[in-house]
Amino acid sequence: MRVVTTVRLPLFPLNTVLFPGLVLPLNVFEERYRAMMRDLVKAHPNPPDDADDDSREPRPFAVVAIRDGHEVARAAPGLPDPTATPDQGPTAGFGDDPLRAFHRTGCIADAATVRERPDGSFEVLATGTSRVKLLSVDASGPYLTAELEELPEDPGQDADALAEGVLRAFRGYQKRLAGARERSLATGAELPDDPSVVSYLVAAAAVLDVPAKQRLLQAPDTASRLRDELKLLRAETAVLRHLPSLPAVELTRSPTSLN
Repeated sequence: MRVVTTVRLPLFPLNTVLFPGLVLPLNVFEERYRAMMRDLVKAHPNPPDDADDDSREPRPFAVVAIRDGHEVARAAPGLPDPTATPDQGPTAGFGDDPLRAFHRTGCIADAATVRERPDGSFEVLATGTSRVKLLSVDASGPYLTAELEELPEDPGQDADALAEGVLRAFRGYQKRLAGARERSLATGAELPDDPSVVSYLVAAAAVLDVPAKQRLLQAPDTASRLRDELKLLRAETAVLRHLPSLPAVELTRSPTSLN
């Protein structure tokens, strides 16, 4: 019988899906998320410059994809809109019931690098660590917090063989997407051999919309995710065969997420 482990963490909703092991750059300028980063740094200060990486304490927060709402509140600092009534508070942009505005499967992120700018905004580089299920949302503080259930990563059946097939399909997909002259993940010297790592890497690297990426994140096990990716890669590669060549940078550019 599986023991259910829950944790309460700050919640950062975004118009993107974060996968375990993947890097997420953030440009934090809204006050609610500035407060979150200040609290994270206060609870887990930056180690001295000469300290080794192992001495740094994790700064965990949860990332969930927005189902219905806006990543940035109307008339937020940096995006002035004089015709709009400013949205304020931790739930700004997410309606009266923020739990309904978010997808229920998300990812814990570790804010490895947090740099405060002179204007009080933050430049953050976070890394996904593990999947979580969103149970409840608390809006009583300056930013949202959530009760989360940690989700195990079950390998499922035939994950190793499926991972090999997905990597082969991914090579063909990237060649079609980027062209033979462009630098490609598939042509690197080292590729992951852990099926779960392969499944998350391909899910993040493939040019898919948020609903498709969300379905991959919430797959019940690694093998199921890999099977879905194999179907998606074959379908996307078939489409790309009929499209004119486009510069890879235009198709794969992933901008820093706003808040």
